[in-house]
Parts: sequence; structure tokens; C-alpha cells
Amino acid sequence: MSHQTGEFRSNQTYSHVEDNILNMIGNTPMIELSNLDTGCCRLLVKLELANPTGSVKDRIALEMINTAEAEGKLKPGDTIIEATAGNTGLGLALVAGQRGYPLEIILPDKMSKEKEFNLTAMGAKVTRTRSDVEKGHPEYYQDLAERLSRENGYFYVNQFGNPANVAAHYKTTGPEVWTQTEGKVDAFVCGVGSGGTLSGVGKYLKEQNQAIEMVLADPNGSILAPLIETGEAPPAGKWLVEGIGEDFVPSICDLDLVSKAYTITDKEAMLTARELLLKEGIMAGSSTGVLLKAALKYCQEQTEPKTVVTLVCDTGNRYLSKLYSDDWMREQGFLS
Repeated sequence: MSHQTGEFRSNQTYSHVEDNILNMIGNTPMIELSNLDTGCCRLLVKLELANPTGSVKDRIALEMINTAEAEGKLKPGDTIIEATAGNTGLGLALVAGQRGYPLEIILPDKMSKEKEFNLTAMGAKVTRTRSDVEKGHPEYYQDLAERLSRENGYFYVNQFGNPANVAAHYKTTGPEVWTQTEGKVDAFVCGVGSGGTLSGVGKYLKEQNQAIEMVLADPNGSILAPLIETGEAPPAGKWLVEGIGEDFVPSICDLDLVSKAYTITDKEAMLTARELLLKEGIMAGSSTGVLLKAALKYCQEQTEPKTVVTLVCDTGNRYLSKLYSDDWMREQGFLS
């Protein structure tokens, strides 16, 4: 009887029911913020936390693995390895789990424990490495992942130099933003971790309307905003925000798309993310705090109404021990 029931179920199709979790990636909702000071502008946020693992990085994980398979670079039984602040790793864990690939993640030690717990629960092997060293150091997370891939014959995803990262946003995120705003978007605010969002969304939106402004939101300590503002990259500093900001310019990152950049402090980012939860009911991570603070500054500076779009990059549930902990916030000097 159970076999017959199973056969019966397997033959059923429902027009509004997906048959695999990977089909749920993308087509995320957008909402207008109504309880924050947006000046004369409308500020819309695209809820990337609605992706299966709770972040925008699901998009690139799927595209990068699909492309590697299509190009013959990733074959059944291969081990995937990636250097990540966590969210790309979670997206890769989702896709790898569905496709049957072993996965190893190299995670800097400043990233939240929640991310590590989530990754290991999804079957990934997690190796923590130092976050106080820069590119070129053997323990820098990207250099370590690349070396391990060479030594073990793993497939190194390399989101920072992978064109499929940009393609994911050019093919999905950009068109979704354009469609959801009915082509009325005036500015798009985003950060740079690997540069895929900026480059992919920026390329698509500029093709639709060259006047659309791409605005960079960058944590204080990152070299990117100063590089745009002055033409010179300062020595990299340190920051607590996870997932965005860089000490180098990723090869896939097209900074020429950017017309304006804002530097946001850790304190501004954390407090803005908490305000988003209090006033709008949206629980987001620290990178969203950077984007939202920059978007609010941009909106408040405008003298004519504009439609501004930014992202809720990931869920705040993976930062409960950090920015949503009053004790941690006090330890950092962010709460009195």
C-alpha cells in the first residue's frame, strides 16, 4: 500500500508547488520602507533574506555551480572548496547538498558562530582562518582555499574572480529590480564583497537607463569608497561588519559603474540594522545596516523625489550573538 501511495504521489503535479528547493532561489519580494526618514525619496528594499538559506548569495552559488558543471570543470564526486564570509558558503552548501558534492568552506575567524553552525549542519567541512591578515598571506582565507584546492584537486569556486557571479545578478537580480519598480528606479545602493552584485545589477540597469546611479555602501576600513573618492587606495583597516568591504579590488568588480560612495562605520551599521527591525519589522544582518545607512543618507541629500532601491542582503538570525545581543553591542561600545 505504501508503495502504491508513493507512486500515486510521485505522479502528482501542482502548478504552484516546486519540486526542488533550488527552484525557490530568486524572485524575492520588494517592500517600501515607510517608518524611516527617507527625505523626499521612496526607499525600496529587496528582501534577499527570502532566498532558501536567507541571503542574496544563493543566487551566485547556483549560477557558479551550474556554469562549472556545464563547462566540465565540476564532475560527480568532486569536492568543492570556497573562501567566504559565510553566506556564499551556505548557498554552496544548499546546492552541493542537492547535487551530491562534498564541500569545504574556509571561513575567517571574525564571522559569526551561527554561520559556522549552519554550515556544518548542512554537511560542510568548515576551516576557520585568520581575519587579521591581508591578501598574499598564506592564512588569508582566499589564499588558503586556493592552495588547498591545488594540493587536493578540489574545485575552487573563487567567487571573487568568477564571471558566473556577475552573470547571476545580470540574469536575475537586475531584471527583477527593473520589473518590480516598473522601470522607475533612479538609484541602486549596494556593497561590495566579491563585486558580483554591483557589476551584474549595475550592467543590467545601465543598459536599461544610463542615468540610473549606482551607489556604493562601504564599511569604514575598506579601501573601496576611498578609492572611488580619491583615486587612491589607502591601507586597509579593520571592521566588524560581515560580508562586504575589501582590502583589494576583486577582478570581477567594475567600480567604474559607481557614481557615489558612502563610508559607514560599524556603529552606524549595527544601529541602523536594529532600527530596521524596530521600525519596519525586518531582521537583517550587519551588511544590510551599511547599505541601509548609505541609502538613507543618499535619500536625505536629494532635493527632488527619486526611487531608490537597496537590498536586505541576509537574515539577522545569523547574528543573534552579535548585533542583536545587547551585551555584545555594549562590549563594542555601540550601546551605552
